[in-house]
Amino acid sequence: MLNGYGDYPLLSAYGPTVLRLVLAAVFIAHGAQKLFGIWGGGGLTGTAAFFGQLGLEPAYPLAVVAGVVEFGGGLMLLLGAYTQIASALLTLQMLVAIWTVHLGAGFFLPEGYEFNLTLIGGLICLMLTGAGAISIDARRASQAAAAAAGLARLRAGKV
Repeated sequence: MLNGYGDYPLLSAYGPTVLRLVLAAVFIAHGAQKLFGIWGGGGLTGTAAFFGQLGLEPAYPLAVVAGVVEFGGGLMLLLGAYTQIASALLTLQMLVAIWTVHLGAGFFLPEGYEFNLTLIGGLICLMLTGAGAISIDARRASQAAAAAAGLARLRAGKV
């Protein structure tokens, strides 16, 4: 039984893909709330005001960074491009959110940190497994493997 899928070892590449796409949707939506004020978000001014209430200064530049990390990181996850970097940045952002906003409220929702912790778990899985199928990262890896195989054939004189 290869990869726990019996006769279907290629299916294992789609697990990270599903996780990546779901996380992408979450982060794109939250980033859009922070940057553009859609879907009930406060936009940059509302996010900056919230950051100011938390004592995070300078509030407006931090709101821009938070929105760009979430929206841009979500887009990178959607494309499966530089997934490990995007996941690391988003994990750091979720750790900051837990520390500054959610830790005092305890574990459980609506204000606790369980959602952030779940996102961190998914992001760490992507850091460990990679982007999965249907991603720019997978395409780059296969092109690099093909180039390496071609060089090996050249070195062995089997052109």
